[in-house]
Amino acid sequence: MFKVPEHQVAGHHASDGKLGPLVDDLGRFYKPLQSDGRGSKELAFYETFSSDTRVPDHIRRFFPVFYGRQLLEASNGSGKCLHLVLQDIVSGRINPSIMDVKIGSRTWYPGASDEYIKKCFEKDGKTTSVSLGFRISGFQLYEGKESGFWKPGRNDVQSFTVDDVRSVLRRFVSSSSSTGNKKPDCSAAILEQLLELKAWFEDQTIYHFHSCSLLILLDKESVLKGSTPAVEIKLIDFAHVLEGKGVIDHNFLGGLCSLIKFVSDVLSDSKESSITANVESEKPHDCTSNGNCV
Repeated sequence: MFKVPEHQVAGHHASDGKLGPLVDDLGRFYKPLQSDGRGSKELAFYETFSSDTRVPDHIRRFFPVFYGRQLLEASNGSGKCLHLVLQDIVSGRINPSIMDVKIGSRTWYPGASDEYIKKCFEKDGKTTSVSLGFRISGFQLYEGKESGFWKPGRNDVQSFTVDDVRSVLRRFVSSSSSTGNKKPDCSAAILEQLLELKAWFEDQTIYHFHSCSLLILLDKESVLKGSTPAVEIKLIDFAHVLEGKGVIDHNFLGGLCSLIKFVSDVLSDSKESSITANVESEKPHDCTSNGNCV
């Protein structure tokens, strides 16, 4: 009934005797509660959030559906372990392209131990978290039947520079653009959803989302064969969410704005390239005196 997720791009993997998430064929994702109190904090967040009337309905679609908790055999064979039961976002997808983006220039949270803050501070500085306000934690990009998935290893992704991030985002977002009359254009939908989230974070003071990620999913093939949306964006990883106490979450909002700027630039470059290509194709041919056209 339970199996290892096929399309997981970041986080702890349930392989080689390690503790990690599982999925079933019913569209549910089982995430084992993390140690050191992180798991219980994430469970508490989901239980609170699911009944929090202050969160608008249109914003809830950016969070995985929470089905409760369940005691399951751990993937590492260590016995029974309590799991969060969540929506499996990639269930029913054919060849999903997925990107996990950790948001915020600071991934540690107020009240954390000195050791934890030092660890986060070092990692944030070595990646693009500090310079950009976000970093790519992992991704896979479906490039067609012949090429399959492009999925760099964790060490490669963690060493991405600002230019690398720009290049990867351009390749990822551009893959969602329409390439024919039958292909849905998803690129604008990515920006539209990010802007919708931004509008909420500009006002919401309920929560502060430390070390959370945005999961961006693209799958045009599923749309062509059914009714699933081509683009889905979800917030995930809530072990370090704190009460906002009436203060805007500037750390998350700043990182989100930076990501939006990068995606907007990619879309603008794509449009300019398309316009240039169309202009070039419509130019009249120049003919030489001997009748040869160039």
